[in-house]
Amino acid sequence: MKKTLTILCFLAVVPAGAAFADDDCFVPMADWQPRASVAQLAEENGWTVRRIKIDDGCYEIDGTDAQGRRIEVTVHPSTLQVIEFEYEDDDERPRTDKEKSEND
Repeated sequence: MKKTLTILCFLAVVPAGAAFADDDCFVPMADWQPRASVAQLAEENGWTVRRIKIDDGCYEIDGTDAQGRRIEVTVHPSTLQVIEFEYEDDDERPRTDKEKSEND
């Protein structure tokens, strides 16, 4: 009985831990950098911004990079750190920087 209870407790906790591993940004709005700073970040990286929106509590930049590829960049709202960078490859298949380094 003790073993079964231990296993059930473990199984109940594991999915909860996985939920915290996603890309959501949990930052109070008072600590956010202004949207103009996000636009400046994009300009410094040579990106053309089509739209800046908020998704899952993070800034998300939709636009194109210096090579003209469509990009979607997730940016932390207080640090302006790039959390995720996705772009469409030549075959229009979405890729992330992580995939590129694994495949090249």
